[in-house]
Amino acid sequence: MAIKFLEIIKPFCGFLPEVSKPERKIQFKEKLLWTAITLFIFLVCCQIPLFGIMSSDSADPFYWMRVILASNRGTLMELGITPIVTSGLIMQLLAGAKIIEVGDSPRDRALFNGAQKLFGMIITVGQAIVYVMTGMYGEPSEIGAGVCLLIIIQLFVAGLIVLLLDELLQKGYGLGSGISLFIATNICETIVWKAFSPATVNTGRGTEFEGAIIALFHLLATRQDKVRALREAFYRPNLPNLMNLLATILVFAIVIYFQGFRVDLPITSTRYRGQRNSYPIKLFYTSNIPIILQSALVSNLYVISQMLAVKFHGNFFINLLGVWPDVHSGGSRSYPIGGLCYYLSPPETLTHVIEDPIHALLYILFMLGSCAFFSKTWIDVSGSSAKDVAKQLKEQQMVIAGYRNESMTHLLNRYIPTAAAFGGLCIGALSVLADLLGAIGSGTGILLAVTIIYQYFEIFIKEQSDIGSIFS
Repeated sequence: MAIKFLEIIKPFCGFLPEVSKPERKIQFKEKLLWTAITLFIFLVCCQIPLFGIMSSDSADPFYWMRVILASNRGTLMELGITPIVTSGLIMQLLAGAKIIEVGDSPRDRALFNGAQKLFGMIITVGQAIVYVMTGMYGEPSEIGAGVCLLIIIQLFVAGLIVLLLDELLQKGYGLGSGISLFIATNICETIVWKAFSPATVNTGRGTEFEGAIIALFHLLATRQDKVRALREAFYRPNLPNLMNLLATILVFAIVIYFQGFRVDLPITSTRYRGQRNSYPIKLFYTSNIPIILQSALVSNLYVISQMLAVKFHGNFFINLLGVWPDVHSGGSRSYPIGGLCYYLSPPETLTHVIEDPIHALLYILFMLGSCAFFSKTWIDVSGSSAKDVAKQLKEQQMVIAGYRNESMTHLLNRYIPTAAAFGGLCIGALSVLADLLGAIGSGTGILLAVTIIYQYFEIFIKEQSDIGSIFS
């Protein structure tokens, strides 16, 4: 069944656009250049508005997820990385449920990646059609069929660009992956903007600056009561405040601290006597993959719920999935106010937790359970399970000290699945903590940013050790 499915996909893989593998070793400075070019293309696409849209001023149901999914409303990056991550989510679930099986051979891996890319392109088209037909850019009847088709084509081409940029970096031309780079850039941009934004907002208490740090100096300079000005700078509602900023810094520090938790297994060479090393198994064994997949799951649930709510407003079964305020009522954001989507969305403040503890409890259980599940199943399809690691060590002619080749898998099985599941659980818990503390950019976003920045730090260290000096 599994091989037959991959064989069905195989004829289509030949028509998919592909970035060829580099024929030579790419130097570090070249990788930096390609990474910078990739990021530049992404940022440019984030600023180019979609041609033909009538309006994008209606309430945005994906407001709090756009930072996580590298999405920018009303631009070519409307879909962000959602199609790529969703296709990965689907393929992972299919493989995890044993509906399809991916062998250890490079051919099976290539077919699996090809299937993932094909699904990504199909999902891009599907989401583009849904966005247009549900009236996110104006009523389709008013826009016209030609303009609707043009918007769909723009979104598809932009999605294809994101897919190829991600593949470019993953093939070894750049550093890390496109998905990680785009997410980290979007989140860091949000944090910096909300800390130093010079934009002014009329709050009813007078004109205030949006940026938390600029607002602090402005309030201290303009208010007679300095103590009250400080209190307002730390706790002002509906705008970024210093407590949000401090919560963000605290979460950064906690995640970096947890990154150091690992078990080092001593390994020795079977070829060269006396050569010893260690194989680290980190607490965050699957890194930020669980939180990315969880975000994709919720994002797609939002898309489906929003689409059905627009078409079948008031239907009992549709309301079970999600109840939304009027999406055409204006404002920058739209939160679900009932149904499944409401209980899977984070409480906005600690006050909301007290007012609706059931919502908070179900959200925490969902975050912990989904992150642990995705982390546990990801190792089986990503080539990082105990069996895969034992095979890699054997190919490198390395064994765990005191164990034979045959017993390495059994030993690794004691550590890797536990690290994956417990690490996913910790990631979910840290995300919930950041949400409850009010960290800027959402708990999930902060967690992603820290883990991605730490990954890039490790890449720089590795490259430095390979060439002696980064800029030599």
